[in-house]
Amino acid sequence: MTEGVFDAKPIADALLEQCREGRFGGHDPFDGLNSSLFDRLGGNRFPLARIAWLQLHKRSPVNLRSLVGVPQKRNPKGIALFILGLIERCRDATGGEDLDEAVALGDWLLTQCVDRGIWKHHAWGYHFDWAARAFYVPRGKPNAITTCYVARALYELGRVSGCPRFLEAATDAGFFIDSLYIRTSDLEYYAYIPGETAFVHNASLWSAAIVARTAARIGNEPMRERALRVARQSASMQRQGGEWPYGARTHHAFIDGFHTGYNLEALYLIQKAAGTTEFSTVIEKGMEYYRNNFFLPDGTVKYYHNRIWPLDTHSVAQAVVTLIRVGGTETDFALARAVLVRAHASLYMVDKKRFVYQKGRCITNRINYLRWTQAWAFYALSLYAAQPSGLSDIHDESH
Repeated sequence: MTEGVFDAKPIADALLEQCREGRFGGHDPFDGLNSSLFDRLGGNRFPLARIAWLQLHKRSPVNLRSLVGVPQKRNPKGIALFILGLIERCRDATGGEDLDEAVALGDWLLTQCVDRGIWKHHAWGYHFDWAARAFYVPRGKPNAITTCYVARALYELGRVSGCPRFLEAATDAGFFIDSLYIRTSDLEYYAYIPGETAFVHNASLWSAAIVARTAARIGNEPMRERALRVARQSASMQRQGGEWPYGARTHHAFIDGFHTGYNLEALYLIQKAAGTTEFSTVIEKGMEYYRNNFFLPDGTVKYYHNRIWPLDTHSVAQAVVTLIRVGGTETDFALARAVLVRAHASLYMVDKKRFVYQKGRCITNRINYLRWTQAWAFYALSLYAAQPSGLSDIHDESH
């Protein structure tokens, strides 16, 4: 890394153009169960077979999806991230076309809302069946994280475009999220999936952020207090060093960078929505842990707190978002710059104008994943490029 100017905008421009060519559709690390072949073979009847098949496609560095009949589709969370990136670009006076595109994508999201006759409120899920040890979720069933990101994108889009339909849908989504509230004898949280009881910190905190925003918009004090109690639950479970495990179950004990970033960003948003500074100490402690445990001196973003590999574009993107939005200091800006310079040198494919999914010690997975990789990269690059504080002040000469 050498002194110069790192210009994120042309990288974001090229990435956006590449994604437009496929109309923002693509494959996903977790879409293996959309396979027509697997369905014809009857694999979907067996829970362990579903998990094994999904993991095969997630872990394979060779994209087998076309061979087994997995179509390329739009993903609601991925589209939400593109909208957030396009909104960042609208800070530029020439961003009218970006806003028009964001509005068109926002209208598509409204068409992907779940059946409100069943779920009562606006909510969104993934476009694939999702099998994990904690739960099985059929395609289209709403979940907290997808709904949170879509609601956030629609809220911001409504705010900048002046279109009330987006604000109304985002606000209504807060009621769906609030319906996921669970209280036991010793825990208070928002569930990830309707009907499931797994307690996952990032899903619970992001849900609290969206509920708090809805509560603020409509003046609902019980909703606001419920969101704050849920946030206090996860805040109270922050470990002494400033970290959180992924969740409360034994197989959720891992600590990774992007979920840590999610937690910190959600707490930051909760404070803004609820008009409080109650979680400032928790955020500061968490940010200190985050800075000290997930970055190498050259800007490499570690996947886990105690392990570097794999290098992952999603982890890079959330690092940039967390450092800029939650940290916000000049030191954080400098680290975000170093992260992007390093990611551009190690994870970006200049000839294809996109980022790789993951790079391991020996194998690089170059599969083009829209939601997990390109949408996140576009949002992070656009957020970085929109900063007015001189972030674009150095450059890797290899760019």
